[in-house]
Amino acid sequence: MRRGERRGAGGPRPGSPVPAGKASLEEPPDGAAPGRASGPGAGRRSTESEVYDDGTNTFFWRAHTLTVLFILTCVLGYVTLLEETPRDTAYNTKRGIVASILVFLCFGVTQAKDGPFSRPHPAYWRFWLCVSVVYELFLIFILFQTVQDGRQFLKYVDPRLGVPLPERDYGGNCLIYDAHNESDPFHNVWDKLDGFVPAHFLGWYLKTLMIRDWWMCTIVSVMFEFLEYSLEHQLPNFSECWWDHWIMDVLVCNGLGIYCGMKTLEWLSLKTYKWQGLWNIPTYKGKMKRIAFQFTPYSWVRFEWKPASSLRRWLAVCGIILVFLLAELNTFYLKFVLWLPPEHYLVLLRLVFFVNVGGVAMREIYDFMDDPKLHKKLGQQAWLVAAITATELLIVVKYDPHTLTLSLPFYISQCWTLGSVLVLTWTIWRFFLRDITLRYKETRRQKQQSRGDQDRAVGNTDGHLPEPKDPPGPVEAEREGAPAPN
Repeated sequence: MRRGERRGAGGPRPGSPVPAGKASLEEPPDGAAPGRASGPGAGRRSTESEVYDDGTNTFFWRAHTLTVLFILTCVLGYVTLLEETPRDTAYNTKRGIVASILVFLCFGVTQAKDGPFSRPHPAYWRFWLCVSVVYELFLIFILFQTVQDGRQFLKYVDPRLGVPLPERDYGGNCLIYDAHNESDPFHNVWDKLDGFVPAHFLGWYLKTLMIRDWWMCTIVSVMFEFLEYSLEHQLPNFSECWWDHWIMDVLVCNGLGIYCGMKTLEWLSLKTYKWQGLWNIPTYKGKMKRIAFQFTPYSWVRFEWKPASSLRRWLAVCGIILVFLLAELNTFYLKFVLWLPPEHYLVLLRLVFFVNVGGVAMREIYDFMDDPKLHKKLGQQAWLVAAITATELLIVVKYDPHTLTLSLPFYISQCWTLGSVLVLTWTIWRFFLRDITLRYKETRRQKQQSRGDQDRAVGNTDGHLPEPKDPPGPVEAEREGAPAPN
């Protein structure tokens, strides 16, 4: 994507600079689609911020396809002609796979289709799109291996892997104040304050920036704690103290992350998006400020999910929450079935990956829901995220079906059954029975109103006698064959 392209739907095409100081969003054509802003912010939705851009297209924003191709060819030529190939088959296999991935990433960064984000640079988001393809192919490869071969294959990534690891139990002694330990009565609380506490806060701060809705974030946060309660008989590290679930996780870490995220969203929605080329700014302070703002969004769209507005949006929001929860559970189950320690760098890389692709996927899903006439198909990053989540689930099912088939405790199954029945009942009432009831009431009201109008019309006719007609004139009387009155 080139500089000046992301100006909202219907904006100028790439390569058409906009004069400085003028809005880069054109006036809407006659008969513009409903739901879009009118006036100077034409072509954009009412939830989208107005953007001003001088249209500067510098070296930083150009594609550089030939430059990348030349450098790639030189590197491959150097490896082929000047570097001696080692005799180690395993080493050559690893290097060949890495080189193939790098060549694919170079192609994708320069040639892949742009997504909805353009900051700090469109190539950055194209890179993560290509990483999504590589990761999905890696998961497909793991899925088609036997359980033993799949676990031992990870030894090629890290020789320390492929060994069963015990899961840490976060339950145990749940006393907040241990009177028997005089030296440190709060030792149970300090034991739970590990590196995952700031990770929880940062994770929910970033998730709030993705979802952009307080209610949805809170629902996902609370529901995941219920899932941990429900599945602690399958994974030992789901077993936590009650205050660890509801105080440290929901209220402190998750709640504080959601609060800070909402404050950031408020600032981004009120921020003025006025962009100017770096060399067009006269002062050094302005240049430094412009460089810092390069890592902020080019424009901002406020998400209004409105799940109760239609059945389609309700099912879409429920699907988004389900995929979020499934991706969270996959983090723990993949560690369990692939024997990955929680502190391993592969676990951290997966979280970094989802942080970068999750925001793009959520924006593409929202555009697909909010404006289906303009976005007729699901975005490429959203499609890949859904495919990755489903493939991870299939790996977990294949590698350890015994753990997943452990039956839920009776009281837990009853709670989930009751919750499912309540959600299904509300869905039927809200989108079927309520509409039928409202339609019946509206029809009955219209009939009563029409009957009242008829009664008033009859009453007016009975209360007023018709006025006597004037006697016919001579001409009319002659025409009727009667003598004209003198």
